[in-house]
Amino acid sequence: MAAPPTQDSIRSTPLTRMADLAGTGARVGMNYLKYYGQRAVTPQTAQLALRDELDAENAKAVYDSFSRLKGGPLKLAQMLSIDQNLLPPAYASQFAQAQYSAPPLSWPLVRRTLEREFGQPVEALYDTFSREAAHGASIGQVHVATRAGKKLAVKVQYPGVAESMRSDLRVVKPVALQMFGLREEDIAHYFTEVEARLLEETDYVTELRRSQEIAVACAPLERVRFPAFYPDRCSSRVLTMDWIDGLTLDRFAASDATQESRNQIGQALWDFYQHQIHVLHVFHADPHPGNFLVSDGFLYVLDFGCTRAITPEFHAQQFAFLNPDLLESEAKLEQSLRDMDVLLPGDGAAQRKKIMDLARESIEVLTRPFRAGRFDFADPSFMQTLYAMGEANRQDRELRSLRGARGRAESVYVNRAFFGLFSLLHRLGAVVNTQ
Repeated sequence: MAAPPTQDSIRSTPLTRMADLAGTGARVGMNYLKYYGQRAVTPQTAQLALRDELDAENAKAVYDSFSRLKGGPLKLAQMLSIDQNLLPPAYASQFAQAQYSAPPLSWPLVRRTLEREFGQPVEALYDTFSREAAHGASIGQVHVATRAGKKLAVKVQYPGVAESMRSDLRVVKPVALQMFGLREEDIAHYFTEVEARLLEETDYVTELRRSQEIAVACAPLERVRFPAFYPDRCSSRVLTMDWIDGLTLDRFAASDATQESRNQIGQALWDFYQHQIHVLHVFHADPHPGNFLVSDGFLYVLDFGCTRAITPEFHAQQFAFLNPDLLESEAKLEQSLRDMDVLLPGDGAAQRKKIMDLARESIEVLTRPFRAGRFDFADPSFMQTLYAMGEANRQDRELRSLRGARGRAESVYVNRAFFGLFSLLHRLGAVVNTQ
């Protein structure tokens, strides 16, 4: 298979990046006009195929623009692709490429970045260095190198990504609001949280420190491993670590792996997240399959660009919802919802009832794995129930009419971590001890 074409430059100023997205928006608008014109003269039986064609054209246009710009837009695509049922199939298929196969930058740009960071020619930094990227994603791309007989993975950040992240997010925010029908004033605190985490992802010095700290803290976990890093070949824009040969988690899930192997890797993934959240109170918050490799029966965790620390107070309030007594006591449930700012002081009786009913339903579904003791994530009914509940909530006009900034901002990445965990375990078809 031919190598994907490389990019020789990235639009780096806010104006040029906005212009790129505006051009894509115009193209999408023209596609819609064409669609409405064709639909008027298309038989009812063929209109579904016509809509699929529209989604395919628009999804490709949007992804092509996001992948050219990289940074914030491409990161949005990567985050949305975690939930395969959140987007129309055409968008899900396109955006899934953001996990580890975005179009790479050309060699001259990569060389320039490395030499600017270290003040030395590439040949002095590594014994060998591949000119073609092995993987490309939203913030940077990975090259294979060697040094002192070791095979290395060198992650190089795209030029200008760190500097343009804030302006990228301002441009992308209206797209996300429109896509999900949200009001800006209701999610401003969540957006601030996402912005903070994405800005941290561009700081490779912080990622290096967290990777090493969490690797040490997770040493007791039997089947979880981490690549070793080489700080003398790391900087704010470059990370150098051991190269790990293996299968990304989605490819392992799609392989002919035995049920025993699936269960072992699934258990390792479950234990990894429980240890981080409940013991360390800091966790890997980017659970897409490209961030995990399976090699020789071990689960390797590759990327700690996105992590979230939580306080003991928040942990106690968030995970109070695992207590089965909440479903038996209206007073306790109400207090927990108020502690988490889900119920607000100005809510009337009808709003309170709506939120309490939804909370009971959500708690019953989301705590099933924890209450089971041993849970079969291969059972499709669990994820189907989650998707159906989410879709029903999105379509619920009464729920969507609720005003106010509800929920704690910290919950965004806790919820993302657990939904990603459940999705990955479902792909694996793993049976896991959850106590």
